[in-house]
Amino acid sequence: MSAPALAASRLPAMHHAGFTDPAGPQAGIRVGTPEYRQMRRALFLGGFATFSLLYCVQPLLPLYSHEWQVAPAQASTVLSAATGGLALTLILASAVSDRLGRRGLMAGAVLLASLLGLACSMAAGLAQLVWLRALEGIVLAGLPAVAMAYVSEEMEPRGLATAMGLYIAGSAFGGMSGRIATAWLAELWDWRSAMAAQALLSLGIGLVFWKSLPASRAFRPRPLRLDALRAGLRLHLSDAGLPWLYALAFLLMGCFVSLYNYLGYRLAGAPFGFGAGWIGTLSVFYVSGMLGSGWTGRLTARYGVQRVIMVMTLLMLAGLLATLSEALPLLLAGVALATFGYFGAHAGASAWVGRRAREARGLASALYLSAYYAGSSLLGSVSGLVWHLDGWSAVVALLATLLAGCLLIAWRLRRLAASEA
Repeated sequence: MSAPALAASRLPAMHHAGFTDPAGPQAGIRVGTPEYRQMRRALFLGGFATFSLLYCVQPLLPLYSHEWQVAPAQASTVLSAATGGLALTLILASAVSDRLGRRGLMAGAVLLASLLGLACSMAAGLAQLVWLRALEGIVLAGLPAVAMAYVSEEMEPRGLATAMGLYIAGSAFGGMSGRIATAWLAELWDWRSAMAAQALLSLGIGLVFWKSLPASRAFRPRPLRLDALRAGLRLHLSDAGLPWLYALAFLLMGCFVSLYNYLGYRLAGAPFGFGAGWIGTLSVFYVSGMLGSGWTGRLTARYGVQRVIMVMTLLMLAGLLATLSEALPLLLAGVALATFGYFGAHAGASAWVGRRAREARGLASALYLSAYYAGSSLLGSVSGLVWHLDGWSAVVALLATLLAGCLLIAWRLRRLAASEA
């Protein structure tokens, strides 16, 4: 299976947050047509803009600390506010799209978030920047919450995997390149100019996205049924496995974001003295993560998802511990290994959610994503509170403890995996 097809096969667990399971139309946009090419382009660009806006601030955290003389934990709220807003509104955004439509919500999300990103570049202080970023995260939820539902309704089934694979590719590439480009622009100019440039680029992409995305033809408005939502929540939260997989999402993403949040502070100080550009360039290790995600499917088929999650988490832990070294090659190898392990463990856990949820799969994946971004927001800031105890060593100790919790959860799920085999 190709990488895009493999990624798209996991999407019911990773990217669709609707309350109803997507069902492809009998006759939709056909592969090879101009509309199909427009949709593919729009999905790639939409994913790129969304995740470059969301994560472009990560390598800038040391610059915020320097400008406003705040601790790493306070500076990290610039990122945590956005991911927290996203976590809180994913389910609501999906509900709104069920009622009001998909295309307008997705296009509006990218355009409005870009304008908010431009406002962020003019923030008068840290508090104002954090509030603007929280609004940006709330608005951005409008695209990842409904992308799968839109494509499932409008695309003929045989084109679904490729189309959604491009959305995932755009998301990963946007998250990586947004960090790198913003970091180097900040080093050449300043962080305000870098954020403004990122926002203007995303605004232009948003306009192309809006123009390129085909109009909805298969969408039929559906009322939000609160009783069905409550029933779905009870079903998933009382399941023997799903709550543990949500806990894994919370812990894994929290550890991963914390790694990149505070590693910048370690590399900016002695003995390394990295500037913002080189700190942002560390995101190139996402390529190793994409490999980890791609290999997880093949490894799972051979060894089982529970074992793969355990092994990938152990690799993440080993990579994290290697970052304690002051030998730069070993430290960088540790970052690459931790990134590889994280993406592999996340891919396995998210795919397991898709298989485990037999009903209301959209809500099951929405809960997974909400836990995922909540971990990014909460643990991404809490980890910074230990920085003042012993710097990077204290952060690594906390993250290693959290990853040990992930291993315990994965071990607990071994009987569940055996019963599903």
